[in-house]
Formats: sequence, C-alpha cells, structure tokens
Amino acid sequence: MKKPFTTLCIALAAGWVSLVASASAHAQSVLNLYSARHYSTDEALYTNFTKATGIRIQRVDADDAGIISRLGTEGSASPADVVLLVDAARLWKAQVDGLFLPIKSAALETAIPIHLRAKPQTDGSTAWFGFSTRARVVVYDKLKVKPEDIDTYEELGEAKNKGRLCTRSGSHPYNLSLFGSMVEHIGPQKTEAWLRGLVANMARAPKGGDTDQVKAVASGECAVALTNSYYLARLMRSNKPEDKAVIERIGIAFPNQATWGTHVNIAGGAVARHSKNKDAAVKFLEYLASPEAQQYFANGNNEWPAAQGVVLDNPALQAMTGGTPFKSEVIPTSVVGMNQVKVQQMLDRVGYR
Repeated sequence: MKKPFTTLCIALAAGWVSLVASASAHAQSVLNLYSARHYSTDEALYTNFTKATGIRIQRVDADDAGIISRLGTEGSASPADVVLLVDAARLWKAQVDGLFLPIKSAALETAIPIHLRAKPQTDGSTAWFGFSTRARVVVYDKLKVKPEDIDTYEELGEAKNKGRLCTRSGSHPYNLSLFGSMVEHIGPQKTEAWLRGLVANMARAPKGGDTDQVKAVASGECAVALTNSYYLARLMRSNKPEDKAVIERIGIAFPNQATWGTHVNIAGGAVARHSKNKDAAVKFLEYLASPEAQQYFANGNNEWPAAQGVVLDNPALQAMTGGTPFKSEVIPTSVVGMNQVKVQQMLDRVGYR
C-alpha cells in the first residue's frame, strides 16, 4: 500500500532539515561519486547538495560497465562513496558482485516504492534505490501503422509487423531489461518465441542508439521502433527544424496499458561497499529522493521521478502521455536484473544481435 502523501512529505522534510543542520559538521568533507550519469543538468544537483551541507562532490564519470569493472579492480582500496548507475540489470550485477553496502534509511524507504529498489537483506537493509524512471515505449510511422497493431509488446513479434521493426542491439542494457521483464510477464518459453518473432520482423539489422531508431521511423527506413522515453522528450523539446519534423511524423505508444503496463527502467544509486564516508553517502542518497532533486531528474534529463508524491513538471513528458499518467509495470526491478543472463542466452539462440 502506498504511503500517504503527507507522511512522505514529513519524512522527506525531516531528512532534509537534518541534512542541512549537519552542514557545519561536514564542512571539509569530500564525497567521492562514481557516476554513469553523463548529464550536464545533474551539476545543479551536486551544487545544491554542497551548498546545503558543505560536503563537496568529487566525481568520476564512466559508463555502467566501466564503473563496475573499476570498483572490482580497486577492491577495498576504492575511494568511492556513492555509485550511480543507469540500468536495473547493472545495479543488480553490482549488488551480486558485492560492490554495494546495504543501508537502512527511513527517508528512502518512505520515498522510493518497493518495486524500484533492491530486495531487502535479511537484516532489513537495502543495497540500492531507484531515483528516476524511463519508459520503454514504441514509436511508429503514423502514415503506415495503425496504433492498435503495436499497443502491446507482444504484437511487435507478430507476423502483421514483419519487415517493420528497428531496434538497437538486443544485448544493450535497455533491451535486456525489457526482455527480462517479459520473462516475468509471459514466462521464458513464450519470451524466447517472442524474441524470435522480433528477429523475423526486423526491417534491418540492429544498430545505433535509441535516437537513431526514432529517426529511422521518421525517415521511412522502418515503421516501428523501441526507444526510451527520455530520448523522445529531448527531440520534443528541441528547437531544431529537423527534430520537429521527426516528432511530427511519428506516433508514440505506451504498450500494455490494458494489461500489466509499460516497462520502466531506472537510474539508481547505492553506497559503495568500501565507502570511507558512509554517513555523508547516505545523506546524499536521501537528498536525491527529495522533491527538489526529483524535479531536476524530471526537468534536467526528462525522466519521471521515482519518489512517491512528487508532482511532475515537464511539458514534454506531459505531452507524451497526453497529460494523463500512464500505467507502468510494478514487478520488482531487482527481478528484472536477475533475468539478464537467461535473456542473453535466448538472444544467442534466436540470433538477435
């Protein structure tokens, strides 16, 4: 059951007041952040945290795989205090590899829904928390495709969409997470058959990133594609004529609204296993769940807030859904990550590159 909004606000406010009150005690502290978030708008997050607490952020940037590899190589000598990753499967892998220090935080447990955080440890602690979400949506050529032909993920693998589909590599984390969720929804046998259908329906071999898929639909190279919502929002917010033309040509569908809901992936964070500054690391994670920080996620990188009760203020995201909240799946994100090895084996068998 969801926490009442008033309870959430009280908990977050109390945590933020406590964070600010401790500023003088941490005036000379440095928090070492390993981040896979390469978004310039996140700078405001770090600046505001430092202003409020006196704790300076020292950041190392890399992709998810690079950060996981570095943490493993550094071992107990790692200076990392906080780790930010941008995919559920990678968060799960880092947890399994023992790279996170599970924590207990009433503020985080109140703010972040249970399906957007790691499964609790036996002592009640949690290894990682999601702080923003992005939907895996379908874009389609409005001149060639009927919305009712692509309003579920399952339909993408059906014969009626043969020769229409474009995707990036099946092994990319964004697709692995979607495919891992399908295993939970329809089971492994049906998921493998569905993946074989996707391969059969390809308009061309998988390549490029999500934005490339959107532009391929707009150009007529394919008629249907998968993309993360924040790539679409960037195009929608662009003032470039060519980007406006892309958005004008395509339609957007949030699949499975009549069943389990659209798949969402997360960006999340954790305290590093060998953090030398655990208290400050926990305060930083609690700050990321505050309403102020959640709005930066929403407006800075066009992601939906993960914290409960935060009101969305992003015109592109609102326009994408027609101003009405979409139904998202609520299966545990940690389970989706656990399915990645099984899914990769399926991809190899069906020839999904």
